[in-house]
Amino acid sequence: MGSAVCWVPIWKPVDAPANASGLAQLLLLGEIMKPASTNGTAALPNDVLIVEDDPIVALDFEDTILGFGVKTVRTAGSVAKALKMIADRAPDFALLDVGLVREKSFAIAERLDVLKIPFVFVTGYGRDVRLPAALADKPRLPKPYSTDALRAVLKRRPDGAAEG
Repeated sequence: MGSAVCWVPIWKPVDAPANASGLAQLLLLGEIMKPASTNGTAALPNDVLIVEDDPIVALDFEDTILGFGVKTVRTAGSVAKALKMIADRAPDFALLDVGLVREKSFAIAERLDVLKIPFVFVTGYGRDVRLPAALADKPRLPKPYSTDALRAVLKRRPDGAAEG
């Protein structure tokens, strides 16, 4: 018979304050001994809306974002569909392709802005894309994108600061 290797996490207990009751000490030790998230998902949104009219690009975004550990990724290929999805259930974050078939995603951006939902414009035109003045300062993700750049924009807080 072969032997099996089994990994067991080793916890280093920390003493509770001397003035804590028995139950309080147990609860405190339970909190102290909880493992921290090791996969880096704590700062990621739970629900991401991708507004992209190219199904191949949308699938690539979806696969990559799900690979980061995001729980839910939804896609819309038009302004009307995206606005309906937002009305039905607002996302935590959105990626907006600027140029959809015969329309721009600016109405979606304005709606997300009103709802205080962070979003990023995705564009192959970089800084040359013309955005309405009210949206000109919003972050952009260039196409093609790197996974590091995508992960970085997903970890941004609504105030624009990156979470650590």
